[in-house]
Amino acid sequence: MAISPNQFDQMVRDMPGFGRDPASVRRRVEAMEAMLEGLFVIPGTQRRVGLDSLIGLVPVVGDLATAAMGAWMVWEARNLGMSKWQLTRMAANVGFDTLVGAIPFAGDLFDFFYKSNSKNLRIIRRHLDRHHPSTVTIDA
Repeated sequence: MAISPNQFDQMVRDMPGFGRDPASVRRRVEAMEAMLEGLFVIPGTQRRVGLDSLIGLVPVVGDLATAAMGAWMVWEARNLGMSKWQLTRMAANVGFDTLVGAIPFAGDLFDFFYKSNSKNLRIIRRHLDRHHPSTVTIDA
C-alpha cells in the first residue's frame, strides 16, 4: 500500500520528537548536544566527553562530520526563527571549533575543553524560554 506525501507528513508530525513545533526542536537539539558533548564520563573524573571529541581524533573527516552536526543545530535554530545575530554567533562557535579542532593534536585537546555545541544549546534555550515558554523543561 502506497503512502501519499501528505499522509507521510502527518505521520511524521504525530511521532514524538519529529515535529516542527518548538518543543520537538528543543528535544532534538538537546539530544544532539548531549551526544556531541556529554556522551561519556572519563573514569576517575567528572569530565564528560562526546562524539565531538572522539570523532575529532580522525583527521579532516572527523572534524567535517562534527562540523556538519553542529551546523544542523544552527539550521534547527534558523527554523525556530532566531535572529540573524544569534545564528551568526552560533555559526561562529561551530566555525571556530572546526578551524581550531582541525589542528593536529592541539586541536584535539582544544575540542576537549571548548564545547561549541553546549554554547549553542544555551543560545537556543534562552530563545525558546523567552519566545516559547511552554517548551521549558526542568533539569534535575
